[in-house]
Amino acid sequence: MYKFIVFNVREEEVDLTLNWAKANNVEITFVDDQLTMDNIHMVKGFDGLSTSQNSPVPKEAYTLLKEYGIKQIAQRSAGFDYYDLEAASASDIIISNVPSYSPESIAEFSVTSALNMIRKLRLIDQKTQAHDFRWQPSIRAGLLNEMTVGIIGTGHIGRVTAQLFAGFGAKVVAYDLYENDDAKAYLEYKESVEAVVEVADVVSLHVPATKDNHHQFDYEMFKQFKPSAYLVNAARGSVVDTKGLIKALDEGLIAGAALDTYEHESTFIPKDFSETTIEDELFLEVLNHEKILFTPHIAHYTDVSVRNIMQIALNSVLEVLETGDTVNRVNK
Repeated sequence: MYKFIVFNVREEEVDLTLNWAKANNVEITFVDDQLTMDNIHMVKGFDGLSTSQNSPVPKEAYTLLKEYGIKQIAQRSAGFDYYDLEAASASDIIISNVPSYSPESIAEFSVTSALNMIRKLRLIDQKTQAHDFRWQPSIRAGLLNEMTVGIIGTGHIGRVTAQLFAGFGAKVVAYDLYENDDAKAYLEYKESVEAVVEVADVVSLHVPATKDNHHQFDYEMFKQFKPSAYLVNAARGSVVDTKGLIKALDEGLIAGAALDTYEHESTFIPKDFSETTIEDELFLEVLNHEKILFTPHIAHYTDVSVRNIMQIALNSVLEVLETGDTVNRVNK
């Protein structure tokens, strides 16, 4: 019987994990926290390892894991930017992710966020709470089926999002380094990100975090947006320069932003700060900005995705142990 150690497990995931373990004849040990240098010693004696990191794994961790006999780390998310892939490979550690656990969950949330801004629901709610029930131009909305939506990144999630927007009757344009022929049935590819944003009324981001796209959406990029356009980021926080976004919003370069992720979110999400002072001034600006709709990296959070994320990650651990590799490997 294999023995797995699983880090950063929420209470709702425990039964799912135990059911999988029983079906696959695996013994599971849970650790509440993420994998750190303070608790990495707990891995010793186990066959497999899974975690849900939203903070970096130090380079020296990979050497230790190899010494402990660990062959892989199964990350329970699509994003894997918290890992040094070269350092992992140098220690013969396979890093796997969950590339597609429920594209529909994130796609539906992205469209919901866009509609929330387009229909000005926050302002309507504020006025309703103040018992101001007048119809007035400040809450009059545009219509999605008269708009152009820009999709940046047409992987699994981006394509489903594009299809949903197209279903509302919107014209969909997109950019991706690698164009998808099937997607051309419902979207039009542009030659650059800039060519997308300059015509789009809604720009929805669906790209992984890479060294090349860090702060790609900065103040200079927002200058190329329509002043009436909205940004939706349900991808990775590092793609957006938060300071540049706030400056652009304050200057009226764009109309609003729905952010389901923040570039420095690991301190806060998913944690309870209701009784704790937040000292990150930039994050406070995000939370309090009247033109920003912030949600705590929750676009993926549905019954289907919670189940799929855990099962796919654990299947990857088992696959490495039984075959020496996994189809979900992200490092060479």
